[in-house]
Amino acid sequence: MHLDRFPRHQLTFGPSPIEPLKRLSAHLGGKVEIWAKRDDCNSGLAFGGNKIRKLEYLVPDALAQGCDTLVTIGGVQSNHTRQVAAVAAKLGLKCRLVQESWVTWPDAVYDRVGNIQLSRIMGAEVELVNEPFAIGIKQSWENALDDVRRRGGKPYAIPAGASDHPLGGLGYVGFAEEVRAQEQELGFRFDYVIVCSVTGSTQAGMVVGFAHDGRAQKVIGIDASAKPEETRAAILKIARDTAEKVGLNRPIEEADVVLNEDYAYPEYGIASAETLAAIRLGGRLEAMPTDPVYEGKSLQGLIDLVRTGKIPAGSRVLYAHLGGVPALNGYGALFKDG
Repeated sequence: MHLDRFPRHQLTFGPSPIEPLKRLSAHLGGKVEIWAKRDDCNSGLAFGGNKIRKLEYLVPDALAQGCDTLVTIGGVQSNHTRQVAAVAAKLGLKCRLVQESWVTWPDAVYDRVGNIQLSRIMGAEVELVNEPFAIGIKQSWENALDDVRRRGGKPYAIPAGASDHPLGGLGYVGFAEEVRAQEQELGFRFDYVIVCSVTGSTQAGMVVGFAHDGRAQKVIGIDASAKPEETRAAILKIARDTAEKVGLNRPIEEADVVLNEDYAYPEYGIASAETLAAIRLGGRLEAMPTDPVYEGKSLQGLIDLVRTGKIPAGSRVLYAHLGGVPALNGYGALFKDG
């Protein structure tokens, strides 16, 4: 593969750390060895996260085009919009964020804390739009791009999650290459990788990256969109486009996209009792915080797959922690008693 043919503007500290989750592994019976790759600790830019890894490949394109404003979209508590705001601040660019009401959550301070608070502190122009969740391109984002142009700016368009973008899958191809190098140091290969999926490019990049050594189907996506058909289609499309870009030596098949649909309930952005239990378990056993929207659901999936034996005894599992903890502030009432 030829990932190095694409310019990269480093925004991360370097390879994100991999750590053993010994207490969680023991709690789940000790038959499966669980490790975490901490992409939530990958950058100093406003708590980092998985979108920073993607944006490293979008930034050179934005700068080469002479753009002065990064324009993107997400929900009110979007981790992605916060990371775009952080990158814009670091580069001295303007930032325009469209924050739609993707989550039906009644907390009175939901639009004033957590991710959106950080975005405002970093100087982003935030627009709240009352539109429901959907994975496709949204009109409100197109309107924001037009508005920046009307004001004389030169916008750089970044879709939700940096996913439906020609360069959106590259960052997580790099993740797989990073894991391979870390596996050499550890002296073993992981049997499975668990990752949360919604807009698709994180899992898509991993599928391509791990297809290089025959492990595409060992990447287990945990759907958190509650619209798994759309997420699956997005992963497949992005993976195929990315595979072509980096010169993967084989086609991406539908079977390469493994997406578990069992844990996204009751709906996008709303945590089930089981998700909340997983969040508390990760916190109390490993001091590893996760959020109700994304990582809580993928952690719930990991725990259940181990408990039910769907991940077989003797396996080594890598849990990809994609970040998103600032969103916890928008769900304070759920944790008033811990």
